[in-house]
Amino acid sequence: MMRSLFSGISGLKVHQTRMDVIGNNISNVNTVGFRASSVNFTDVFYQTSQGASGPNAETGAPGTNATQIGLGANVAAIAVDLSGTGATQRTDRGMDVMINGDAFLIAKQNGMTYFTKSGALDVDASGTLYCTTNGAAILGWRAVDTGGGNREIKKDTATTLQLMGGENAYSAPNPTTNITLKGNIDSNDTQLNFQSADQMTGYPISVSFYDKLGELNTAKFVVVKASATAESEFTLKLTDVLGSDGKSILKTQQADGSWKAADPAITINLNGTAVTATVDASSGNITTTGTWPNIKFSGATGEFMHVGADGQDSIRLGLMKGTDANESQFLNTTGTGKDTTGGVELDFSSLTMYAQDGVSNVKPNRGTEDGKGTGNAAGSLNGFTVQNDGKIFGVYTNGDKNLLGQIAVATFANPSGLEAAGNSLFQATKNSGDFDGIGIDISEVGKFSVGALEMSDVDLANEFTTMITTQRGFQANSRVITTSDSMLEELVNLKR
Repeated sequence: MMRSLFSGISGLKVHQTRMDVIGNNISNVNTVGFRASSVNFTDVFYQTSQGASGPNAETGAPGTNATQIGLGANVAAIAVDLSGTGATQRTDRGMDVMINGDAFLIAKQNGMTYFTKSGALDVDASGTLYCTTNGAAILGWRAVDTGGGNREIKKDTATTLQLMGGENAYSAPNPTTNITLKGNIDSNDTQLNFQSADQMTGYPISVSFYDKLGELNTAKFVVVKASATAESEFTLKLTDVLGSDGKSILKTQQADGSWKAADPAITINLNGTAVTATVDASSGNITTTGTWPNIKFSGATGEFMHVGADGQDSIRLGLMKGTDANESQFLNTTGTGKDTTGGVELDFSSLTMYAQDGVSNVKPNRGTEDGKGTGNAAGSLNGFTVQNDGKIFGVYTNGDKNLLGQIAVATFANPSGLEAAGNSLFQATKNSGDFDGIGIDISEVGKFSVGALEMSDVDLANEFTTMITTQRGFQANSRVITTSDSMLEELVNLKR
């Protein structure tokens, strides 16, 4: 009689445990990266009142089964399926990532290594990448310089990603090496009229370029017809070079108000030949002389033919401050004509000479047609972008992007063997398999979805259905106890 009471009590306990798990599941229905748990029961402690016997051939007695009375239920396991990927919650936040694949982010907190499905990431005041769900630092691999302005990921031991400070705080300047001139030179433009071989007037073209220090300078040119009778050939003359402050770098004003050439002197080369700049002491006017290159078009079609020598599409502007090219903030040139190298290459091949109502329109663009050689000023870190392979790029105020690091992930032979540590963190156990300390590239198992998070996999319909069966199971076990109590009461009342 007493056994049924204790069996009922064990039934109450396991159903209460199941209800606790259901309550936890439902409370985390909106927890990022949460995986629902399920409870499995098992029967336990059978009391055998009679063992099983086999048939007796001599007596003809049949075999009998064992007579056993069960003593209740116990919790066999509280299981959680941590494999695969949950549903997607779109956030459109650039630092949110969702793992598409059977993997975990690697987190570090209080010296312990954990794992999480929550990809709600951010950067703290010290520049460390961390998970906003639990405050744990996210581990990955840092980028290292490989020379030539290139950076690559070094996949050694996973460590905290310091995205700000140090070399990541700024983007170094790069000098402009290429200029592409586009547009049209109209032979009927009166600004192009030839007046004299020494004239410093004509159609103006301003070419801006960055030097090695990231300062934006401007070379001032004029284009004029090569002669009084020329209609399809034009001379390109350099008239001045302005610094980032808009003032000429070729001259300086002295204390008495007079002008002189800049000190240290600025050496100018155009198309590999020297350009001489003379400064008028009283007015400060600059006069330049040199062997100026001509721009030649086809008089029949208006198509570009060459600049300088035949077959030459570009010329190079070289500047040097002082006498040491290595110490100069500008790019110098070497060689002459087609063999000129270094400096800033000015590509004229996209120009045309069509009639357009006597109006010329030439626009210089920094860089080549495919955007190379534009140069840039120094920049400070302004934000981050995360790619679906986990690589993190710093975005700088000068428009540059630098590779800063890559988020690493971890996989396990038995992910469901991980032990929950709270705050959406899990830790490795003997049953899950060990973490090797390095991690793997997400591309080996899937990819990241950027601007999205993994939703909780709690199925409310399933939880409420399980809640009903749990309630009824609890209720039925309580009836076993009350019925057993009534039977004991009847037994006691046999003697009144």
